[in-house]
Amino acid sequence: MNEEVGPVKDIAMRLGGIREVMGFSPEALAEKTGVDVADVLAYESGNREIPVSYLYKVAQVCNVDLTNLLTGGEAHLHAYSLVRAGHGLSVDRRKAYKYLSLAYRFRKPAMEPFLVTVPPKPESDLESNRHLGQEFVYMLRGRLEIRLGSDVVVMEPGDCLYFDSRTPHAMRGLDGQEAEFLDVII
Repeated sequence: MNEEVGPVKDIAMRLGGIREVMGFSPEALAEKTGVDVADVLAYESGNREIPVSYLYKVAQVCNVDLTNLLTGGEAHLHAYSLVRAGHGLSVDRRKAYKYLSLAYRFRKPAMEPFLVTVPPKPESDLESNRHLGQEFVYMLRGRLEIRLGSDVVVMEPGDCLYFDSRTPHAMRGLDGQEAEFLDVII
């Protein structure tokens, strides 16, 4: 029986493939991206969530577009990229959140903007994430709780937050509603 390969497994296979094509050992790629060798191997296995910041760093190190790692296709636009409302590239980055990539058509963008939707959830279900890079969050809809280490920040539409992504962070929508925000990762 042929098991269907999902988006995370596809991305994981591309990660391993690009590493091999570039002639990097897992240890060399770990050093170049600033992650542990165990993380490189876990991401390439497809059995562990792959942070977009890691994908972005691999794309930089290997001189490929992030779009190529995400979709297997090459971005071709150089001057500008227009993405109409609701037509971003869905990225299965974290199962708990919905991510739409908003610059996936632009060749080698200097930042990665996403439209992120976070559902409401109990405090006990929060899982912290941390990765290389920096993030800028601009609230669009709903109320969002962001835990940054031991600090708790509540954001409402129009609020913005800039933080070091190495700080453990977890998010949830408040008031029983989804929260939607623009997330720019560099």
